[in-house]
Amino acid sequence: MTDRKKLSRAQGRADLLKALAHSSRLLILDVLAEGDRCVCELHEVVGGDMSTVSKHLSVLRNAGLVTDRRQGTQIFYHLECPCINNLLACVESTAREAIRVRMAALQ
Repeated sequence: MTDRKKLSRAQGRADLLKALAHSSRLLILDVLAEGDRCVCELHEVVGGDMSTVSKHLSVLRNAGLVTDRRQGTQIFYHLECPCINNLLACVESTAREAIRVRMAALQ
């Protein structure tokens, strides 16, 4: 793989990780892992104003993590990349282990 391709690949990964770098977006992904949801349901879970939730959904959609479909007057979102749950489980496990190690060092 050329250096240019490596850099492009690394940039793509960084862009995807940036899309994950907000607790509200992670919460949205958790909810969508259970099934498709309309914007109004996601708004209830995330809180804040609707425009902020829509912006978070736009970031996730642009990253290719979710897709949307219109059904009547509602827009439903779908987790397009369920394998992201494996990454998030790994992150969670790593974070728990880091906390455990720090706590053990304090004792």
